[in-house]
Amino acid sequence: MPKNSLRERSTTDNRQDADATWMVILRKRVAGLSESALERFLARAKRALRLRGTVNVLVTTSHELRILNRRFRGKDGPTDVLSFPPIFGLMKDFAGDIAISADIAAQNARQLGHSAADEVRILTLHGVLHLAGYDHERDRGEMASREEGLRNTLGLPTGLLARNQQAGRESLNRRVHQQELRGARPMRRSR
Repeated sequence: MPKNSLRERSTTDNRQDADATWMVILRKRVAGLSESALERFLARAKRALRLRGTVNVLVTTSHELRILNRRFRGKDGPTDVLSFPPIFGLMKDFAGDIAISADIAAQNARQLGHSAADEVRILTLHGVLHLAGYDHERDRGEMASREEGLRNTLGLPTGLLARNQQAGRESLNRRVHQQELRGARPMRRSR
């Protein structure tokens, strides 16, 4: 298979869009992940969320994610996943695009003890949740709860939001412990 492989699929799942299409582009290969495997996972995630319309997924380098992040979010740095919902009314039956850094996915997978392929699926699920209208920066835990349930349903390891919340708790616990060791009055823990 060529390095920059492109595959387009369509399905006729009557429970979903009659003419749903998606495109998965693996611009950077991920061990244990093929276009067809990611397409199947994407279809399952869309079905679980009842998300209608085309979703395109690009798996690429951190360099490319940095360019996209700077261009569309004004943040000059790479990120693990970006979601691009459609501009309302511009395209019919289009749910949006997702871009994923294969480099960051591989790093996260090594640190968390699961496969890079699983990490790409976790990031894909996170992106699909955003395209379905969830926003973890504003929804008071609704997206995190939904992601955790879907992660369990879809057979994925710890989800993106759950592990970020856990990392935040661990960081707070370390800071409190360090202050206690220095004899400082500990920070109040919020729950």
